[in-house]
Amino acid sequence: MKKLIALLLAAVMTLSLAACGSGDEAKNSDDTKNADSSTEDSDQAQEPEDEGDNAEAEGDDASGEPYKAAFLVNGNLGDKSFYDSANEGLTRLKEDLGADAFDFKVEEMGGDPADEANWEPTLLDYCDTGEYDVIVIGTWQMYDALLSAYKMYPDQKFIFFDEPFDFEAEGNPDNIFNMMFKQNEVSYLVGAGAALMTTSSEIEGIDPANSIIGFLGGMDGVLINDFLVGYIQGAKDVNPDIQVAVAYVGDYIDSAKGKDLSLAQFQNGADVSFNVAGNAGLGLIEAASESGKYAFGVDSDQAALLPDYAASIPSSALKNIGNALYLAIQEDMAGTLAYGTTKSYGFAEGGVGLVMDAHYEEILPESIRTKLAELQESIVNGEIEVKSAYSMSTEEVAEVVNSVKIQ
Repeated sequence: MKKLIALLLAAVMTLSLAACGSGDEAKNSDDTKNADSSTEDSDQAQEPEDEGDNAEAEGDDASGEPYKAAFLVNGNLGDKSFYDSANEGLTRLKEDLGADAFDFKVEEMGGDPADEANWEPTLLDYCDTGEYDVIVIGTWQMYDALLSAYKMYPDQKFIFFDEPFDFEAEGNPDNIFNMMFKQNEVSYLVGAGAALMTTSSEIEGIDPANSIIGFLGGMDGVLINDFLVGYIQGAKDVNPDIQVAVAYVGDYIDSAKGKDLSLAQFQNGADVSFNVAGNAGLGLIEAASESGKYAFGVDSDQAALLPDYAASIPSSALKNIGNALYLAIQEDMAGTLAYGTTKSYGFAEGGVGLVMDAHYEEILPESIRTKLAELQESIVNGEIEVKSAYSMSTEEVAEVVNSVKIQ
């Protein structure tokens, strides 16, 4: 375990739990009924179309000032996934449009418990300057701070990502654009891949005699269950007899508990599992390595970040915050961004992706890779509609889980 934690620290991965989120229990609202059904950038995800000229506006006003954005990170850059993806998207936009048209500032507010008390005051300070056309913040941890800021500064525009905003409950404010991601879509591919792997005779360490896969979540809430619902649907679509061992750590930190839960899954017959538990999920990766089994990563390319464990990580599910910001800010510059609404970004918008690189090709047989590519295309063109926990009751989610419970 110490070796894995050391690798984590070396990669500055301490913020990956924020991408998984844990605010579900506080804010399991019906926000996504407002969502546009259309939905950490990677080489594998679809790039935005016409990158350099999507914006009709020049970006500067009559005074010649560029459009300015502030990105307030409730953590630090260097996480190699969530926040770095957002920063990459903003950087790419500045490079494509030029600093005379678009500029931005990043404020790293720190992610330790001692830093949390400064998050809201920092946000309010940025609002008070009146210098920024838009302020970008994200995750459930900034929800309450946003509630204060948008009321005190009704003329300030905000982009809020990766946590549903309850517009109806808050009086339908028109200065917030809520950006969500269809993690259920990429999880569908992970589930299908895991189910195909567990019956394959071409992959070392797989016992094709059973159809058991695992899932390790951080906390039992709507965001993590959105991953789970898509994962189960994908697995069942390629193998109706699939069984799924589901476990929740109870937090996003305890990697030792994550390892114990994962070892139990592998000992009970699972060949492949899915890490949706932030830093606690590092225990799953270590358990897979020790057991000669496999674990799909989440939020970042964990095979690249943890090369000593890469042989156990066939691929990772990504949220491409940068792609979504790249597109949304250009819409705002053109005056077309739909403030007061939620938009969800999926495969079609480059908002989510599955790492499909040389390492992926080395671990997974061509037959599985071909099938996953076909399934992704079917999601993009609408032939497959992936279920979402955001539109399901707790009882409906439980029914999905029970449909694949190990007998």
